[in-house]
Amino acid sequence: MLTLDLTNAPRWLDLTPGVRVQLRPLTTALMVATRSDPALEAVPEDASDEERAVAFAKSLARRAVLAWDGIGDADGNPIDPSPEAIDALLDVWPIFEAFQLTYVSKGLLLEQEKNASALSPNGPLAGASDTAKPARKRAKTARRG
Repeated sequence: MLTLDLTNAPRWLDLTPGVRVQLRPLTTALMVATRSDPALEAVPEDASDEERAVAFAKSLARRAVLAWDGIGDADGNPIDPSPEAIDALLDVWPIFEAFQLTYVSKGLLLEQEKNASALSPNGPLAGASDTAKPARKRAKTARRG
């Protein structure tokens, strides 16, 4: 069952111990704005899926991050989110992975669900007929013919 959060309020997300970000809800408007980001259009056509995923995550994070805790500059002084700081944050592998798994994937999973076919009422193989013959039977049939 899909549960709707009608409050549409920002939420805090713990990325690693001591690091959390406050994010806008992952809405259709946010995803559409991210997909039309000129930075994504500038990704070379021969870029790998991984390079595209990083570019998409950074673009989405620049739009979604409202505030954060536990993030500072090289001297340990707390800093506010900025496009450059958000990009640098997502260059940290464990942070990127946590952001992908806990924020981005939720929206993509819902998108995949609406593109999938429903299972048959009695399981994925219900109503399927066996059209393949075992190799030995095919060989015997071929010799007879």
